[in-house]
Amino acid sequence: MASGDTPPLALNRLSVYLRALRALQREGIERISSQRLASRFGLSAPQIRKDLAQYGEFGIRGIGYDVVSLRRRLEHVLGLDRRHAAVIVGAGNIGTALARFPGLNTGAFHIVAVFDIDPKRIGARIGDLTVRDPLELAEVVESTGADMGILAVPAEAAAENYFALVGAGVRAVLNFAPVRLEEVDGVRVKDVDLTIFLEELAHHLVSSS
Repeated sequence: MASGDTPPLALNRLSVYLRALRALQREGIERISSQRLASRFGLSAPQIRKDLAQYGEFGIRGIGYDVVSLRRRLEHVLGLDRRHAAVIVGAGNIGTALARFPGLNTGAFHIVAVFDIDPKRIGARIGDLTVRDPLELAEVVESTGADMGILAVPAEAAAENYFALVGAGVRAVLNFAPVRLEEVDGVRVKDVDLTIFLEELAHHLVSSS
């Protein structure tokens, strides 16, 4: 199965397996069975075997999975064995926090530019980056090879900035604006609405009290 055909929930599980394998490698563990992997990290052994079987035969019956080999394979499947440059549109609280977030500046991901329409923010420094005018977006995407965009703008500005990212050549967008965006063919959007998660937790508190 090609990674583009993998359902989002299955991809999420692959990411969980990858984090588990990295933890095992740091501990010096070279091989592990699906049962031990499941028990150690609160996962399902049958689900692990089913998910991994879609990408080849990794385990040896009675011996288990080679931790390093499986980690490398999952990194390839998830596209983490190559560099992904990302630009952030919106230099407010969320955009600034994301630009400083270590997880977006290590490994496969690197923030290469931050943009904001506010003249008071343009030219300001966020770590090693200088906030730039959105008029420079297409030029920066081309020069850096950025393939990801992160939207950290108000809901009313999300659509126009999404289309600006599409026009600049970005092929995937993480959207923190509290609005659903209509995808353009070939440019995937992943919405992150923190309010939805908080409301889910609020419901849990009410229903469990």
